Amino acid sequence: MEAIKNFIAQMGFSMFSQGDNWKNLIMIAIACVLLYLAIVKKFEPLLLLPIAFGMLLTNLPGAEMYHADLWNNFLNPEHVDYHSYGAILRDGGLLDVLYIGVKAGVYPCLIFFGVGAMTDFGPLIANPKSLLLGAAAQLGIFVTFIAAAAMGFSPAQASSIGIIGGADGPTAIFVTTRLAPELLGPIAVAAYSYMALVPVIQPPIMKLLTTKKERQIVMKPLREVSKTEKIIFPIVVTIFVALLVPSAAPLIGCLMLGNLFNVSGVTERLSKTVQNELCNIVTIFLGISVGATATAGNFLSLQTIKIIVMGVVAFGLGTAGGVLLAKFMNLFLKNKINPLIGSAGVSAVPMAARVSQTVGQKENPKNFLLMHAMGPNVAGVIGSAIAAGVLLALFS
Repeated sequence: MEAIKNFIAQMGFSMFSQGDNWKNLIMIAIACVLLYLAIVKKFEPLLLLPIAFGMLLTNLPGAEMYHADLWNNFLNPEHVDYHSYGAILRDGGLLDVLYIGVKAGVYPCLIFFGVGAMTDFGPLIANPKSLLLGAAAQLGIFVTFIAAAAMGFSPAQASSIGIIGGADGPTAIFVTTRLAPELLGPIAVAAYSYMALVPVIQPPIMKLLTTKKERQIVMKPLREVSKTEKIIFPIVVTIFVALLVPSAAPLIGCLMLGNLFNVSGVTERLSKTVQNELCNIVTIFLGISVGATATAGNFLSLQTIKIIVMGVVAFGLGTAGGVLLAKFMNLFLKNKINPLIGSAGVSAVPMAARVSQTVGQKENPKNFLLMHAMGPNVAGVIGSAIAAGVLLALFS
């Protein structure tokens, strides 16, 4: 009978009645909602699904797969015995071990290898002006940073919240693990949720800030970009950005090396590997370990609600910044820019560019804005990495 009682006491079902474990039921319900959005609604499923399942696993009482207290001690300089990953390997569970790749900043950089290999910088090279639109779309990051700081968040936390406006999940995770790891769960969920909701969030803002005539502007086809230009571009960008903002070098370096694998024409096997096998494996580990940080204690708070609200504000301001700069540039340009492509300056590649194409074609069936929008879109990836480097340099 004693053995049976011990077995029942160790069951997760009985643990829900202990202490604050009832909150885990709420987190499990949230995880199931996110799984529904990923599987049924197909909202960014490649990352939202593992994040949601990681959230589910970490909130199962008794599973002991992730230990928030262990990581809190690791981050506390008073607990010198936890100042090595060896303690995590010794005392942690499966998700603790996987989370080491997030905390060390390895997974986001490896994701950028794949992103770089799958990215065509040709539209940006053909139309360098689109780099300005990508820069303008980072407006949301810095305005939200100021707003978050005014609301009482520390500068490091405000930086992590603001980076959501870049609509770049790996960059948001990279910054947050260094500046505000205690906010990783809500920030990661907000960043990837808003990336998935690009087709819902952006069109109303785009239409509000432009006239019908502006949305009907037809742009001339882009010039052909040579292979030499495509090879030189990642090398030059890496050198320039790494010297300008050294803290952005890990992200930019991996992004551009991945792209060089693709455009050089001599590393086809490496290009295919980082686009497929490597990117897929890291996506699984990144998603499930980030989801594991969304414990009831960290996630169920007024702070999380503030982060989610400010995240959508950051994203909206980023969209608006690109559109408004395009309208301003048209005051001086002979060949007008369709302002809709400015909204693609956020880093959600290639969804934001597709939204520009869809909205533009509804206004004018002769409009083919996709390749034009890809310029600001890939510029936004570079811009968000630079913004991340600036914030890291200032507050890490």
